[in-house]
This record gives sequence, C-alpha cells and structure tokens, in this order.
Amino acid sequence: MTLRHDMFELGLNSFGEVATDGGRTLSDAETVRLIVEEARLAEASGLDVFSLGEHYREGHTDSATPVLLAAIATATDRIALGTSVTVLSTNDPVRLYHEFATLDAVSDGRARIVLGRASATESFPLFGHDLADYERLFEEKLDLFVRLETEEEVTWSGTVRTPLIRYAPRPRMRPGGIPTWIGVGGSPNSVLRAARYGLPLMMAIIGGRPQRFAGNVDLYLTALRRAGRPELPIGQHSLGLVADTDEEARETWWTYWQPVVAALAAERGFYAPTRDRFEAELDQGALYVGSPETVARKIARTARDLRLSRFDLKYDIMRLPRDARARTIELLGREVAPRVRELLSSPKRRSA
Repeated sequence: MTLRHDMFELGLNSFGEVATDGGRTLSDAETVRLIVEEARLAEASGLDVFSLGEHYREGHTDSATPVLLAAIATATDRIALGTSVTVLSTNDPVRLYHEFATLDAVSDGRARIVLGRASATESFPLFGHDLADYERLFEEKLDLFVRLETEEEVTWSGTVRTPLIRYAPRPRMRPGGIPTWIGVGGSPNSVLRAARYGLPLMMAIIGGRPQRFAGNVDLYLTALRRAGRPELPIGQHSLGLVADTDEEARETWWTYWQPVVAALAAERGFYAPTRDRFEAELDQGALYVGSPETVARKIARTARDLRLSRFDLKYDIMRLPRDARARTIELLGREVAPRVRELLSSPKRRSA
C-alpha cells in the first residue's frame, strides 16, 4: 500500500469527557457546549476530521452522538464529522441509518462513521442485550447496515431484530452510503471482517508499541487482495496531548492520565500506571504526547510503519483543563499536521 502524504488526514476524537476551567469541573451541559466550540476550533486550525465516541458512564457526555454531531454541523463548514466508534451491537441499524443519513444531509455530505463491537460494555445491559450475543449482534447488524447503505430497497431477516421487506429508508444517503469504517482493537477476526465487507480499517491503539499491529495491517491487505478488492484506507486512533514543550506536555498529561488509568486498572486488570511505564509509553508506545515536533515525528513514523492514511488523536481526558485541550487542537492543526505531511513527503526523512 503506497502512502500518499497529500491524502493523509489528521483528526480529533472526543469521548465527551468533562473538562475543568480554573479548577472547576464543568457541568455536563457546559462540556457539551465546549465540544461544539472545540470542533469549530479544529476546523479553524486546519484539521480534517472531528469525531465523537459513544459512552454511558459518569464523566462522559457523548451518549447522543448524532445529535451532538448535527449541532457541530451547523457551527462548521468544512471539517468531516464522524464517530470514533459507534456501538453497532446495541444500536438498531435502521435507526442508526436514519440518524446518519440526516446528519449527512445537514452537514452537506460531511458525515462518517466507525462501527465497533464496544470495549466499554455498559450499553449491553442498558439496552437489554446479552454479552453472550456479542459476536452475533455485531455480525447481523453490520450486514443490515451495509445493505441499507447500498441497496435502494432492503429485504432482510435475522435473529436480532424484526425482518424488513422491501424497506426503502428516507431520507436517502448519498449513493453507496457514507464513509464507513470498522473499528478494531486487535482481533484478527475483526480485521478479516472489515476486508470481507470491503470497509476501511480503524485501529484503536491505546497502549504498547503501535508497530505490533503491523501483522493486522498485513492480514487486512492480504485479505483484500484475495477478495479482489482494491486497497482501502487504514487509520489509527490513539491518545495524546500537544503543548509548547515536551516537558509541559508530559507533566500535564501525567497529572490527568494517571488517575484515569488507575481506575481502569482496577476495573479491567490493566497495568498500574507507574511513572516508568508512562515514560516508556511516551518514548516507544502509543501515547502521542509532546511538543509539535515530537508528536509530528512520532505520527509520521507510525504512519509509515503501519501504512496509515489517517490518524486521529483522542485529545480529551477526564478533567483536563479546557485551555490545555484548546492548545492541543491549535497545535495539532497548525503545526503538527503540516509537519507530518512534510516528513511523509521527504524520502530523506524516512527514519524520522
């Protein structure tokens, strides 16, 4: 797969995590309004994509993603609007189709979606689904969603919802549907599923060396070739922060990242967030934290190693001050993005 620096996209992901301002934690409503402001700033800073997740837990405000994206659409003109992941397994594909067809119309063709099975599973009991049906729910609903996007009239039956007979949804999406990615956390079966459906691959890489996912990239491209499909985009979602200096970025991120990872470690059995492990993640792992030059070089290196055409930075983390969030957005768009493209375009800098 040939990496085209001129086609390389840089974007932002938000999980709607509450921010602070002057030491005060913003309310959920204030954070929702802040996200709209941040999407506007992302566009003004020259970024390509702004995406939202889908969560149902305290401190997150992204549970009504299509509604919030529609609000952002009215406040912006150019930037693509998508999801960092939509939990297809616990959404109804027909309802989801209508929501994103409407978003695409409101935004004049800027809607995108990443479909995933979910790593946070609160939506399963919330909406009456059994985790034992994890695979079946996603497989059947993905089949239906793709058919809704690509067929004028859909006749479908399965085990996870009522059948459809010659159903023609309105408003209609653009021909072929909106750009639809499959989000994967590392499962080879998920990678093969994306290739089987002919959908781009979005890899969530939140820990360890990103290069360990090279095998999944090879698997995906090989499966596409064997299916007679063209090469498709590959993207990466990772966490990070950009500040004026490496020291400022590292200290700010550690302050707010450490308690979040400590809570996740207790909940899911992750490693304890020691300072040594933090420094290792900064140097060799999947945290993109530092000055514009440091972050740009790390993104460019990962993009070459994994043959990426898109990189999305998750810039919000629980209670991160709003000014640090804004500075990350500005620096990512105005300094990191052009520097990444410069590095990718220069054969003399392939070891950067």
